[in-house]
Amino acid sequence: MEIFLKRYLRDYTVLFMVSGLIIGLDQLTKSIVRSNLPIEGVWSPWHWLTPYARIVHWKNTGAAFGMLQNFGDVFTVLAILVSIAIIYYFPQVPRKDWPLRVAMCMQLGGAIGNLVDRLSQGYVTDFISIGTFPVFNVADASISVGTAILILGMWFVERAQKKSGDERTQGVASTSISEEAQGE
Repeated sequence: MEIFLKRYLRDYTVLFMVSGLIIGLDQLTKSIVRSNLPIEGVWSPWHWLTPYARIVHWKNTGAAFGMLQNFGDVFTVLAILVSIAIIYYFPQVPRKDWPLRVAMCMQLGGAIGNLVDRLSQGYVTDFISIGTFPVFNVADASISVGTAILILGMWFVERAQKKSGDERTQGVASTSISEEAQGE
């Protein structure tokens, strides 16, 4: 029982520390933007940079990158369900599967970061504007990068499994051929 508790404590410490850092950074940056820029206000340190990158105080009632506006309640429930699922499944993911564990930490941090906004304000504060890409925030970036890590991690695992499966198949084939040669 003690080993079981230590394992869960260690797993949850990692999950909550990484996601907590993301939530903290997300809320800090959103607070700075809300305190210093009016809604739809724009700030850029250099005029020449404005077309490419700027800070824009944006009110988002939808999903990441401004999709599905006015579906905030749906995304509130979805964020709660996803967070519960991540917290439940995280200790079950083997430690050697670190890409999945990192992805889960990032996705939890992002989901809760935006959830805090939805519950406290009724909308999410977005502020990072790059080129013509939709405005986003640290939580959105964390969810997106976490998803990319998850996909890449799954791809690498699948490649490794396929490679080891091919090597096993070749080993069986060569064993069968050598047994046939010995039988002759």
